[in-house]
Amino acid sequence: MEPVAVGLVGAGPWAEMAHAPMLAAGPHTRLAGVWARRPEAAARLGAPVYERLEELFDACEAVAFCVPPAVQAELAVRAARAGKALLLEKPLGDCLDSARRLADAVVESGVPSQLVLTLRYAPGTRVFLERCREIEPFGGHAANISGALLGDHPFATPWRLERGALLDAGPHMVDLMDAALGPITGVRAHGDPLRWAGLLLEHEGGAVSEVSLSQAAAGDLPPASAAVYGRKGSAVLDPGGDALPRVAEEFARTVRRGGGHPLDAAHGLRLQRVIEEAESQLRTP
Repeated sequence: MEPVAVGLVGAGPWAEMAHAPMLAAGPHTRLAGVWARRPEAAARLGAPVYERLEELFDACEAVAFCVPPAVQAELAVRAARAGKALLLEKPLGDCLDSARRLADAVVESGVPSQLVLTLRYAPGTRVFLERCREIEPFGGHAANISGALLGDHPFATPWRLERGALLDAGPHMVDLMDAALGPITGVRAHGDPLRWAGLLLEHEGGAVSEVSLSQAAAGDLPPASAAVYGRKGSAVLDPGGDALPRVAEEFARTVRRGGGHPLDAAHGLRLQRVIEEAESQLRTP
């Protein structure tokens, strides 16, 4: 399969740590170029740097995004209308309206889309979800606790400092519980996204799960965790392995063979609805 030429929008810490190396490593993709607000940062990623977004579009057949949610929601619409396949970060947008505009643009343009929900691509997560399907699950819990909002953490970026763990880590854990226990039909939220937020999720078929989120914790912290319980046993998450090569491989397959991907923009919109409802509850006195 000919490697997919992917242009990268964004040159922040996550682009440097994950997106650029992943796309450049091959064999399924190649990094065709970079566009970023700061060209000097883009120059560190080892690919041609383009001054205009349209020039990047001309140099690639797909575009990966590693920018704040509001920026992604705006620029990915332009990429979709230019006929480019989209490799998208979570959340899809900074609000439900922007996420809906992007998801609509994907449908209208007919371009492939895929979300980088890294946890879902980890080999151990695949095993965990297979086990969940065997045990007739009725409940579970998940937690994602970090210090990303503290001090000079590389991910203490303005949008995270403003919106907190619910918008950033929330999509990962909501998506995981959705996959493990069935489609989410309702959410009840409590707490504070800038300190500790808790979600009670109701699932199709009657299962219930709980999600704990914080990016304000200090000290030696455990990795993201999840456990699911059912009538025929239990399943405990052990992600294991590097997820990024599978992200690139599946994206290349999505672009080359068509047929869509289960973690597409439409799925991102469903996750955004849950996050938006939870945020609205936390804003209500």
